Amino acid sequence: MKALILNGELKEEDSMATINKLIEKILTGHGYEVESVLLREKQIGECMGCFGCWIKTPGICVIDDYGRTLIETLINMDTVIYLTPIVYGGYSSELKKAVDRIIPLILPFFKKVEGEIHHKKRYKNYPKVIALGVMSDEDNEMEEIFNSLIKRNSLNWYNSFTGGAIKNTSKEDIENQLKEKLNILEAERC
Repeated sequence: MKALILNGELKEEDSMATINKLIEKILTGHGYEVESVLLREKQIGECMGCFGCWIKTPGICVIDDYGRTLIETLINMDTVIYLTPIVYGGYSSELKKAVDRIIPLILPFFKKVEGEIHHKKRYKNYPKVIALGVMSDEDNEMEEIFNSLIKRNSLNWYNSFTGGAIKNTSKEDIENQLKEKLNILEAERC
């Protein structure tokens, strides 16, 4: 089994590096081969909304940078972890750029999902996504917005997104929160 951690930290933060290492440890313990990507170290341009990945070069972004590599890597994973500080209830700008650039993984055609219009799948299988947002302070409203974002992204991905907020407290407490959020992996092994 293969897992990819997309780390959306904005600047060098010891706590995010520690959380990334703890996630790697947990995933490895579940038998995963783990790859971590610190997104701010990669050249990823912003999606231009040009639809080139759907019309000119189907399935391949027209921007020739790490975003292309990311798409190919991501679709070949069993599990993808979005690791991000929660910024105004959403993903960091680094993770948001990466998420926007994976649109070539779906088709420009539509179908109804739970009474809403969504894009059709390009591929038969997609990785499970576990979105983990790190919060320094208790903020119920921001946490609620983040959880809503995860739910909405799940509809577009045709696979269950799980995850939620992680309170940035002690290392032991963070590890316990991560184990709880990553418990879906234990259920899959059974």
